[in-house]
Amino acid sequence: MKKKAVILFSGGMDSATVLALAREQGYECYALSYSYGQRHGAELEAAKNLAADLQVKEHRILDLDLGSIGGSALTDTSIEVPEEDSAGIPVTYVPARNTIFLSIALAWAEVLEAQDVFIGINAVDYSGYPDCRPEYIQAFEKMANLATKAAVEGRKLKIHSPLINMSKAEIIQTGTRLGLDYGLTVTCYQADKEGRACGRCVACHLRTAGFEAAGITDSTRYQ
Repeated sequence: MKKKAVILFSGGMDSATVLALAREQGYECYALSYSYGQRHGAELEAAKNLAADLQVKEHRILDLDLGSIGGSALTDTSIEVPEEDSAGIPVTYVPARNTIFLSIALAWAEVLEAQDVFIGINAVDYSGYPDCRPEYIQAFEKMANLATKAAVEGRKLKIHSPLINMSKAEIIQTGTRLGLDYGLTVTCYQADKEGRACGRCVACHLRTAGFEAAGITDSTRYQ
């Protein structure tokens, strides 16, 4: 039997690459996406299409109303999405997002009797998000193995973050090697309903620069 893994899956290029990597490593993949009030909701359609294309065992989309909390340009339309890098933690940081997402993924993994959870965070081109650092993953994994019945009974959980030390170019090269169609992914913070990127936000800048550095044609659809 294949080992089971829960993959946090936004529909963006990083999470799609992680899903492709988990498949390559022989995992039976359970993809988990969130409709959390993000303004770039087109990524969920991308996640559905990619999950089918990559033949996951199961794909779930859970509703979380993080928009009611606000505090981020990604969930509060009164805060403008930045088009230039800024000092400090950017306004696109969603308070506690990865902690919330990983906690639910941990719960599903326990139910599935899976010991592996994958997340596509990146510490090189991570835009200053505090929950995209290696020490954060280490701390969450330690907590997970203190907090779950599975771990107490000897089934330790592993949080995998295979992209954490990669550049965007290296991520794109990896996904291309695995046959991933990045044209199906949505990275833009303010993509339109058809999933076309704005080409102006910080996420678009990082993606464009990644394709240029990788020497690979950018298949992104732009507005």
